[in-house]
Amino acid sequence: MSDLNIKAELEAVNKQLKTANEVLLPQAEKALKEAREHGEVSAATKEAADKALTLANSLEVKQNALEAQLGEAEQLFKRNENNAGRPSAKTIGQTVASFEGLAEFAKNLQHGEKLRIPIQDALTTADVPGVIEPMRLPGIDQQPKQRLFIRDLIAPGTTESNALFWVQQTGFTNRAAIVPEGTKKPYSDIEFATKMTQVGTIAHMFKASKQILDDMSQLMSTIDAEMRFGLKQEEERQLLFGNGTGSNLTGIVPQATAFSSPFDPEAPVTNIDIVRLAMLQARLARLPATATVMDFLEWAKIELTKNSLGNYIMANPMNLVGNTLWSLPVVDTDEPDFRGKFLTGAFASAAQIFDREEANVIISTENDTDFEDNMVSIRCEERLGLVVKRPESFIFGDFAAAKTLLNA
Repeated sequence: MSDLNIKAELEAVNKQLKTANEVLLPQAEKALKEAREHGEVSAATKEAADKALTLANSLEVKQNALEAQLGEAEQLFKRNENNAGRPSAKTIGQTVASFEGLAEFAKNLQHGEKLRIPIQDALTTADVPGVIEPMRLPGIDQQPKQRLFIRDLIAPGTTESNALFWVQQTGFTNRAAIVPEGTKKPYSDIEFATKMTQVGTIAHMFKASKQILDDMSQLMSTIDAEMRFGLKQEEERQLLFGNGTGSNLTGIVPQATAFSSPFDPEAPVTNIDIVRLAMLQARLARLPATATVMDFLEWAKIELTKNSLGNYIMANPMNLVGNTLWSLPVVDTDEPDFRGKFLTGAFASAAQIFDREEANVIISTENDTDFEDNMVSIRCEERLGLVVKRPESFIFGDFAAAKTLLNA
């Protein structure tokens, strides 16, 4: 699909999503009102709310997918533009044979004369087939790594400051009304609050032998990758669970709203029901959820859920199309602090990451006694801040505790 076609389809989906949200909010408020007044929600109201929510969620997933396609198309165009006209490398033999002055030199060869042919851009013998050399197994056997995800869910941003300061609207009393001619207009009340969060530094260091790094460039690239992963692993913990004390970031989970079902559903309540209720809780906070994060063990239990006939209710095990629940993407994580937990929220609109300094790796030979010991010090660091604009739109809870309460 061309860039223009993606943009056109994205514009159409944005319009459909706006209409769907305008239909959904009154349905959700009606369901909440019925639950408060009568202790339950009528079947008709529940069906209408479910239908509206499913439509809005599916449109949001389609919106996110189109935005990702548009970004990939733009990056591909840029790479092709940068590589245009770049000549391909030659082997050493091809470089020598095609050298412009070689034929003239051979024709008028004199005793003791030499010809210098530059080959700095030629391929090495390791790139040329047919050359016998010691066999080396490719790659380095690395330790298994935890899959990182949270940065991909949150809106990105940049900053050039050490602190982030913003103004948040905390209240709005709408008194707009029909006003007869010649009478005073009513005043509405809007309340604001100032917020501030610090930019934190995440860093670690490593020492290595200079000879090892010189002798094996792949080892250097592996150290680079490992250090960046360690940095991003701590970044993920900070974005999720940072407690805000000292130099720590204030993560999403400590600021999130505790799960509280908007109404008492029919028992028995399952994990699937709890995620649906958490989505409704976020929707009633006026910022609909864009994704759900949960423990990978709990997600496996959901996928293995069967009906009374023994059939899987989520999907055909031979034809799984991805982790989705109620039309929203599900990220299953093996983060130990997430065991048995779930987090649903408006990741794309209610929170934002501001990068002050991108993750970078710096090598020095002048730290401590590195020069004497022929060692190098390698430092990897980054600086970033996290702004959670609407904590009430993030719903965090424990599956077991929620089921126990709702099934009582």
